[in-house]
Amino acid sequence: MSASTPHVQKPGWFTVNVMNRVVAWMTRRGFSVWGSRVLAVRGRKSGEWRTTPVNLLTVEGERYLIAPRGHVQWTHNMRAAGGGELRLGKQTDAFTATEIADDDKPALLRAYLKRWKAEVGVFFNGVGPDSSDEELRRIAPDHPVFRVTFTD
Repeated sequence: MSASTPHVQKPGWFTVNVMNRVVAWMTRRGFSVWGSRVLAVRGRKSGEWRTTPVNLLTVEGERYLIAPRGHVQWTHNMRAAGGGELRLGKQTDAFTATEIADDDKPALLRAYLKRWKAEVGVFFNGVGPDSSDEELRRIAPDHPVFRVTFTD
């Protein structure tokens, strides 16, 4: 895969119109589904808030957002904005985001897949939590990872 064609797996109709809406609805009401949050980030062109459900991963006290579908809109917006908000019910936590280098991703991808493989495993091309570091390193460029640092 060349740098000019980043990996993207767009969600299907059911995911967009049913699953994402159900998870976002529950999360907005304060019910986290396995660590779910609603990510709000400013659009890089419009400046308007854009929202999508995400899974917040915690590893060794640090928090991360991983893009299982690749270089999707929220990842481009996150790079431009440098942060956003994570929402759960009425609680809104502002944060800054730092993108993680590919070489530092294998342990984080492994932890993410251990927790959410049933939900997102299909987007990792057969790589799972028991895969080798080499296999995880091979897919690392396809999955942006951001360290989340809360500002409040």
